[in-house]
Amino acid sequence: MRRFFKRFLPKTLFMRALLIVVLPTVLVQAVSAYIFYERHWENVTKHMANALAGEIAFLSQQAEEVNPKERSEQLWAFHETTGIRASFERGAKLSKKSTSAAQDFPEFQHVLDERIAEPFTVKRLEAQEMLEIRVQLKDGVLTFYTTLKRLESSTTVIFMLWMVGATLVFLCIAIVFLRNQVRPIRQLAEAAEGFGKGRDIGDFKPHGALEVRRAARAFLVMRERILRQIRSRTEMLAGISHDLRTPLTRMKLQLAMLPASQEVQDLQSDVTQMERMITEYLDFARGDSGEESERISIAQLLQGIADDYRRLNKEVPCNVPEDAKLDVRPGPLIRMMHNIIDNALRYGRECSISTRVASGKLEIYVDDKGPGIPKEQREAVFRPFTRLDASRNPKTGGVGLGLTIARDAARSHGGNITLADAPSGGLRVVVRLPL
Repeated sequence: MRRFFKRFLPKTLFMRALLIVVLPTVLVQAVSAYIFYERHWENVTKHMANALAGEIAFLSQQAEEVNPKERSEQLWAFHETTGIRASFERGAKLSKKSTSAAQDFPEFQHVLDERIAEPFTVKRLEAQEMLEIRVQLKDGVLTFYTTLKRLESSTTVIFMLWMVGATLVFLCIAIVFLRNQVRPIRQLAEAAEGFGKGRDIGDFKPHGALEVRRAARAFLVMRERILRQIRSRTEMLAGISHDLRTPLTRMKLQLAMLPASQEVQDLQSDVTQMERMITEYLDFARGDSGEESERISIAQLLQGIADDYRRLNKEVPCNVPEDAKLDVRPGPLIRMMHNIIDNALRYGRECSISTRVASGKLEIYVDDKGPGIPKEQREAVFRPFTRLDASRNPKTGGVGLGLTIARDAARSHGGNITLADAPSGGLRVVVRLPL
C-alpha cells in the first residue's frame, strides 16, 4: 500500500513542500464549503422560500375576498410594502398547475404548493433577472414580479469567490516562498555534482536558510580539503615517478651497452615489465587529478583512439551514428578507453566500438569475440589487483588495474562501467556517461 501511494507522490522537494502546504489548506476549504452549503445555504434557501411563498399566498387569499375596485389599491399597497409588483388579468386561465418537480426553484414551488390550493406557475425571466409567479383565481390570473434575489442568496457566490481567491493568493505566495527556499538547495546540489565531475563551480557562496548555509559551508570546507589532498598527492606522485624512473632509465642504458645474450634479453624484459607495472600503479594512484574538464566531441575522441590503434596495425572499427558533446576530462577518458580496448584485443583478438544515446545517457559499447567472462565473476574483475588468470603471467596481462582505473574514470564523470554478453558471443563492455 505504501509503495502504491509513493508512485503518485511528487519527486522534487519543491513539489513535496508545496503539497504539504497546499493540501491541508485545500482540505480545510473543501470541508468549510461543504458545511456552509449543507447548513447555511439550505437554511437560507428555505427561509427565503417560506417568506416569499407566505407573501404570495397572503395576497392571493386577500385578492379573492375583495371587490374589483379595491383590488387595484390592494395590489399597489402590496407593492409599496413588499417591493413585489403584482397585476391582475381578468378572465385569464392557466393551462396547468405547476408542481414542485419543475425546474425553476423546486424548493420554493414545493412550499408554495403547500400554502395555496389554486393552480400556479413559476418562471424565471433571465433577461430581466426577474421571477414571474402566476396564480389562478376564480375570475382571473394574479401575476407577481419580483427579483431573483428574493430566492437566491448572493452570500454563497461571495463566499465561494472569497475561498477560491484566497486559495489562489495563498498558493502564489507559497510558490514564491518555497521556490526561494529550494533554490539554494538546488544550487548546492549542482555545485556538488559539478565538483564531483571535475568542473569549476565558480564563486559559489552559501545562502538560504540556516541549515542550507551550514550544509553549503560544510561542502566548501570538504572541497578545500579534497583539493588540498589532491595537490599533495599529485606533487608526491610526481616525485615518486621521477625517483622510480631514473634508476630504471640507468638500468636500461647499462643493459643496452652490454653484449647481446639471453641473460641480457631476459633482464631487459624484466625492466620493461617493471616499468609498465610502475606506470599502472602510478596511473591508479594518480586517478584523474590535475586536469580540467572541457567540452569535447565523443565521436572525434573515439575516432582518434581508433586511429591510434590503426597506426599500430590493429583495426578497431568505430561506429558512432549520433555525435554527442560532453564536459569531460579527456586524459582519464582516453586512458579508460585504452584500458578497455587493450583488454579486448588481448583476450578477444579483435574488437569494435559503437555508441547509443538513451535516457539522457551516452552508452559506449566495446565488443570483442573472445571467450567472455562468467556472470558471477564480472563484478570481481573491477576490484584492484584482481586477475582471472591465477598464474599472474605478465605475458597474458597486467597487474589487474586496467578495468579498475577505467571504472574509476567513468564514475568520476558521473557514469559507470558494466559487463554484458556481446551480440557476437564475446564480452561487451558498456560505458555509460551522463549527457
